[in-house]
Amino acid sequence: MTPNPAKNERIDVRASAPVKLLLQEAARACHKNVSEFLLDAGVTAAAQTLADRRQFVLDEAQWQAFQTALDRPVQHKPRLKKLLGESGVLD
Repeated sequence: MTPNPAKNERIDVRASAPVKLLLQEAARACHKNVSEFLLDAGVTAAAQTLADRRQFVLDEAQWQAFQTALDRPVQHKPRLKKLLGESGVLD
């Protein structure tokens, strides 16, 4: 069993009174304190959010279509080139 790393970092969260009460009630229902409840829920949500960006699963037909798209020669796209050459909102 791998030991848990020390919890020495702090995350501060502000919430309205009704949200705080809701979180306290949910934590009690899970037999956890609010910190444990928020940390577990946050880690689960973070893992789910990042999963689609780190790994995607394809069946054989989808994999072949993906490989075909990757192997296609580069196509000249003048409108895309023009768009990317223009100043944007963040420039």
